[in-house]
Amino acid sequence: MFLMKKYSRILLGVACTSIFICSSCRKTFLPSTAIDEQSALTNAGDIETATIGTYALFKNPGYVRSNHFLIEYPSDEVAQGQNSSDDLTRCYRYTHLAIGTHGDNFWSQAYLAISAANRIIGVIPDNATADMRQLKGENLFIRAMLHFNLVRVFGRPYAQGAGNNPGVPILKDGLSEKEQLTIPRSSVKEVYEFVLADLLKAEQLMTYPKSNAFASKEVAQALLARVYLYMENNDKAIEYANKVINSGRYSLVPGGELANYFRIAPEANKETIFCIRHIKTEDRGFGAIGSMYFSGDANGNPQNQAVSGWGEIYASQKYMDFINKNPADRRKAFIAPLMDASTGTVRLNTRLTPATPMYYINKYNMQEGIVNLSSPVYLRLAEMYLIRAEALAKQNKIAEALADVNTIRTRAGIATYTPSDLTAAGKTILDIVLEERWLELAFEGHRAYDLFRNARPMVRNYPGSHVLGGSINQTVPPGDNRIIFYIPQSQIDANPSLTQNP
Repeated sequence: MFLMKKYSRILLGVACTSIFICSSCRKTFLPSTAIDEQSALTNAGDIETATIGTYALFKNPGYVRSNHFLIEYPSDEVAQGQNSSDDLTRCYRYTHLAIGTHGDNFWSQAYLAISAANRIIGVIPDNATADMRQLKGENLFIRAMLHFNLVRVFGRPYAQGAGNNPGVPILKDGLSEKEQLTIPRSSVKEVYEFVLADLLKAEQLMTYPKSNAFASKEVAQALLARVYLYMENNDKAIEYANKVINSGRYSLVPGGELANYFRIAPEANKETIFCIRHIKTEDRGFGAIGSMYFSGDANGNPQNQAVSGWGEIYASQKYMDFINKNPADRRKAFIAPLMDASTGTVRLNTRLTPATPMYYINKYNMQEGIVNLSSPVYLRLAEMYLIRAEALAKQNKIAEALADVNTIRTRAGIATYTPSDLTAAGKTILDIVLEERWLELAFEGHRAYDLFRNARPMVRNYPGSHVLGGSINQTVPPGDNRIIFYIPQSQIDANPSLTQNP
């Protein structure tokens, strides 16, 4: 069967094509015309190659790097150590612009990949062969994932207004060029419903287990668990988290191996459900996500800034104070502080007042021994336990929620919780779950949204470039307009049906 080919072999050839396509794509929904529409997608081999090309499109830095800046930098677990001329500073400081480059890059590249997926979805009937249904399911997953990520950045959390706030345009298959250029924004609820429909169909169509660089039934189920959690449909979130946990396909990386989680080749990692795979020839160097977090050698030894990366986004003092409450926490291995040899303390970046401790982060570095190589993890098994824990907490099933939290804490090598610990600490079970999500999923793009979707403020009470007028306190309420980004002005200029966020 053609699906049993080595995907990585085809991916190498398509990656070069995708670079050409992406470098010339227009700032609209329309896909590149570099591929002849009439001759492509006429047989199974064409469709397989085109599908791998779709994966390559959202591996482009315009998508993966810019999206990371948009979802991670507004959190309280990172501190920017110096102002930057790059738009990433505005992402970090909540001073967004409608002409921001990262919002524009992310929007354009996401819809380009959606357009590519739509071409494949539209030519495969639901009663096709199993091989073809698999490919259709993969493209449905891609389309769902990209719409979901877009509405997270440009639309308010579902819980705010029961999904009735403006979301993003839904780009379906079968639309003409004229229709694509006049699509209005759907509501957040409508986008979620579209995402659910695609994922549920993808779950049924995909029957082949594949490497974690590609979609499969379990990958769709994992994203369904996240979507249902964000919708506060706790029963469904638990149901789909259970499907993934009980599938037998995945297992938590043992505690003794946790420090190397992000360094091994993704295919060898049994915990990763889905990642954006970068192979050794796709090292982005100073343009990689990890270059913002780390500078040093391939063994993970921190060195001065600009040795291997910019090294200007650090773990915040707030995060460090929290994780240091448990000195034995194995997750501290993802922090690599730059030490001052003369004092034996963490070096301070003095470009800011007050100076910022340089706690390098290495979750996006050293994959397969290459300093800035990384395959960003989108879904992993630990998150499924924490999704289930949060849904159970919201059903006030304290013992069950704690059991899932304790599974993660045991792996981290720290003390587990009992119900009496909650009482002693004056915390709710939801407090405990969200804290564990913060520790476990730090720097992976979850923290800010976890707070806002649970109606909690973002409090930054530590040094960083957000400091204004000498105050180190920045609080962003969950109802603030700044928690979402502006629709790119280039898109509004091209599509008069789009409305701007306040």
